[in-house]
Amino acid sequence: MKYVFLVSHGELAHGMHTALKMLSGESREDVLSVGLEDGMGADVFVENVKKCLSVVSEDDEILLFADLVGGSPLTNAANTIAELGLMERTVMIGGMNMPLALSAVLMKDTMETADLVEMLIPEAREELKRFQITAEESDDEI
Repeated sequence: MKYVFLVSHGELAHGMHTALKMLSGESREDVLSVGLEDGMGADVFVENVKKCLSVVSEDDEILLFADLVGGSPLTNAANTIAELGLMERTVMIGGMNMPLALSAVLMKDTMETADLVEMLIPEAREELKRFQITAEESDDEI
């Protein structure tokens, strides 16, 4: 199985996890999430990561998405993954957004991981756009 593992500061990872369930239309056992809560020590976060990853078997892969490159959730999760001997089967991406995570969840089982990652990053960038609504003038307003 390929797991999508979301880590973040605060509730972002859990919120994205909930939104992914809504958008994918299913309860997904292949999506995992851990958040570094305000005031939580790194040791507690690492224990939560270990608990979350306890379902990963030796044949599984992990797609790790984090809110910030270089942030403590990503670095602590990466160190824990290495400690658990899972690094060779893990791909890590920082700067996650919903289009990235949703595409990963929906497409991960249809293609090789390297090809998936090559598709995901440009697609996620493309989805970052300014949204603007312009008011239309009506003939009555002149």
